Order: sequence, then C-alpha cells, then structure tokens
Amino acid sequence: MLGNTDAVANIAVTNLKTARKFYEGTLGLTQVGSEGDELIVYRSGKTTINVYKSDQAGTNKATAVTWAVGDDVEGVVRALKAKGITFEHYDMPGMTREGDVHIGGDMKVAWFKDPDGNILNIASR
Repeated sequence: MLGNTDAVANIAVTNLKTARKFYEGTLGLTQVGSEGDELIVYRSGKTTINVYKSDQAGTNKATAVTWAVGDDVEGVVRALKAKGITFEHYDMPGMTREGDVHIGGDMKVAWFKDPDGNILNIASR
C-alpha cells in the first residue's frame, strides 16, 4: 500500500535557529518550506526532511536519518569534519573501524549528531 509512496524524515529540535544553522550551513540542505517558528522543511535529494520544534528533541537513542552517499563515505566524512562535525564511534558486532568510518562487509557508515543530539549517519548504501 505505501511501497510506492515517498517517506519523509522528521527530526525534533529545541531551537529552529540553531537547527537552521546546522542543517543549512553545515549539512548544505536547502529549505523548501516552513510553518512559522515550528517547522522547517528541507530538500535532500528527491526527499524532504521536516525539522520541527519539540520538547522531546534529542531523546531518540537510535539513528534518525541516513544519507546514502555511495562510494564516497570517506570523502563526505572529510568534508563534514572540515565543517566541524565530530563523528561518533560505536562498538558493533561484525564491524571494524577505520578512522571515523565503520566497515561491515561491503557497507561503510559514519555516525554524527546534530546540536540536539539526534543521531544521523552517512552510509555507502
């Protein structure tokens, strides 16, 4: 029923001004809509991401958004580090780590957080 319908990621934040600086300035997303002081809608590839104000911001302990960057994980890690991103390191079964990149078979992934502590990542697939 929903298999052919686009999905939208939703990310809760405490401060939209701070979030805007991060998602636009650091990650390079383009704003495509908003609803006053409550919501900013960003374009990311062919999808959108809703960044909205919430008292529950940063409470998710799992990955909120993944960007599939293909074979350029290391290049994107370097570019994000140059913009001040600090990457998270996790001990995960079946994965090794080279610098900030976790490797499991043919998959590469690197995790980082937004200013509210939401967990985001880039992955090779």
